[in-house]
Amino acid sequence: MKKLRVKIKRKESARDLPVPDYATSGSSGVDLYADVEEDVFLPPGGIRLISCGIYIALPRGYEAQIRPRSGLALRHGISLVNSPGTIDSDYRGLVNLIAIKFGKDEYVIKRGQRRAQMTIHEVIRAEFDETGELDETVRSHGGFGHTGI
Repeated sequence: MKKLRVKIKRKESARDLPVPDYATSGSSGVDLYADVEEDVFLPPGGIRLISCGIYIALPRGYEAQIRPRSGLALRHGISLVNSPGTIDSDYRGLVNLIAIKFGKDEYVIKRGQRRAQMTIHEVIRAEFDETGELDETVRSHGGFGHTGI
């Protein structure tokens, strides 16, 4: 399995939180933790910015994707508004989550809880060639459910 060294810096106030790590030997993403000073109440339909308490330095040619945790989505209707969120290799700011609450009940985000996963991916940069026509395919212009349910 390919490995990549990624530098990480913790906010001074987040030193008590775990460093992101893989939960199992087969995990694709590392867990990210809630760096909140006090409980954050997320009402139905509510959106909140949640700090993860970390900064990362990805090497050029890589990106990080931030994804919701499936158990939180299933059991509590918690997701991320911009899923997956993208962290570019030249971003050095605080890693945050844009959490949203689906469903009818309020949800409480507590300090240190695992809130999302972060995966690292190689990036391919495209060069675009403008043309007057594109090749035809069987699908062609079909989209948005064109093959049925």
